[in-house]
Amino acid sequence: MSLLKVSALSISGVCLWLAPPFIFSRKIPLHNFMQGVALVSGFACCFEARRCALKVAKAEEFEAMKDAAVAADLVDEISTSVYVSEQQRRNEAELLIASNGDRELLERALALNSEEEEPENVQLAQNADSELLERILQLQARGYGKGKIISEIWQVSKGGSEKYKAAEAEYRRLTGE
Repeated sequence: MSLLKVSALSISGVCLWLAPPFIFSRKIPLHNFMQGVALVSGFACCFEARRCALKVAKAEEFEAMKDAAVAADLVDEISTSVYVSEQQRRNEAELLIASNGDRELLERALALNSEEEEPENVQLAQNADSELLERILQLQARGYGKGKIISEIWQVSKGGSEKYKAAEAEYRRLTGE
């Protein structure tokens, strides 16, 4: 809209400046006065067009600066994230290198801890077995057969697969069949 306004004002100013000498006569005083008014109006239109053009230029400059600021912020954000991820990778690599040197100490500590935790692991296995046996007894009380119990607990369909055979062996071990 502003560009249209600037163009219209500029064209009007030029027309008002150039047209009166060819239209009006210099001998008639009213025509001289009209030429003066047209000349002043032409200058006014040109100055208004200049003022509007400066406004448009400032607005475009502001938009360009805003776009540049957004682009710079985006570039800064990307470079910061790249730098942070690079630092994280570097730190992880240093930790891996450092952990290779401490590997023996960690393996010894793990061996000591695993020896202490073996009775606890046996206890956990016994608890799991007792829970499975309890579930089997509940299903038998409901009237389920061996095949249905195996498919319910171990989610294995009846057949000759290795998984079914392993589940059936586990069932026999728990029930004592």
